[in-house]
Amino acid sequence: MRERSGYMCAEIFLHIALRRKIFAHMKKKILLLVLVFASWHLYAPPNCEIYKSNTTCYQSCQQAMKAIRYRQGSHQSQRRFEKSIALCPDFAYSYMEKAVPYLKRGLFIEWKAMIDKAVELSPKEYLGYRGWCRLQFLRDYQGAINDIQQLQSLVHYDIGYGQTGDYHLNFALALSYKGLGQLEQARQLMLQHLQSDNYTEGLYDYYHLGVVEYELGNFDQALHYLNRQVEVNDYMSDTYYYMALCNKQLNQREQYAAHLEKAEVYYRSGKTITDNYTEAFDKIYLTDILNEKNNN
Repeated sequence: MRERSGYMCAEIFLHIALRRKIFAHMKKKILLLVLVFASWHLYAPPNCEIYKSNTTCYQSCQQAMKAIRYRQGSHQSQRRFEKSIALCPDFAYSYMEKAVPYLKRGLFIEWKAMIDKAVELSPKEYLGYRGWCRLQFLRDYQGAINDIQQLQSLVHYDIGYGQTGDYHLNFALALSYKGLGQLEQARQLMLQHLQSDNYTEGLYDYYHLGVVEYELGNFDQALHYLNRQVEVNDYMSDTYYYMALCNKQLNQREQYAAHLEKAEVYYRSGKTITDNYTEAFDKIYLTDILNEKNNN
């Protein structure tokens, strides 16, 4: 999540580049920039000048711009968003911004009341955001599916990325179906996204597809995608753990032991999938690795 939507571009850059430190060559730097600018158009602060013909809404927008100068969730910030909404009750941006601190603090009822109003006023702008948050924070898989599919029905352009910049919303849709246990539907949606004309490799796309293939019992295919994940982003113990499980099922004992050992080495050195606010999707822990080693 961003600390302030006016600084979305900078935060996504830091979130992806500094937290994971995986962009070792130009290809990964290009991917980073794509993710940044794909998300920018969704969450940038509005241009108050477009409201000049409506005095109260212009003043409302100005109040919102004052609000984002303060620390997110502070009394000064929230009070200005309240003034903004009082001046122009149809100003969706202020509902969305006022909602964010509640989400981060786990006050989901308060968050949902405000984000629902933002979506009601500006569905094309905030449906994707609400859908992603339903998936990331609440594991409300059906709610995420409903929001993302509704957004798809409303627009004829790329629906963009989730708030963190790690996942395209098409992939978030697939993860939501996976969360409901509908693995084949998740697999089809992942493949469809990977095969789309303008596909840009995500940080974890091949990993999650590999996990789905593993859970479906397609071990050779799972290994194919997990190896592809290593080529794109070799910064995850989780990938090697699932590679080891595939090797085990295929009776590849030497590879199994090597991949399981590498999974432990990577994990102990901090190379694992993470999320700043919630448990990462398909997350593997050190106990999973050690239990697997001890049971074989």
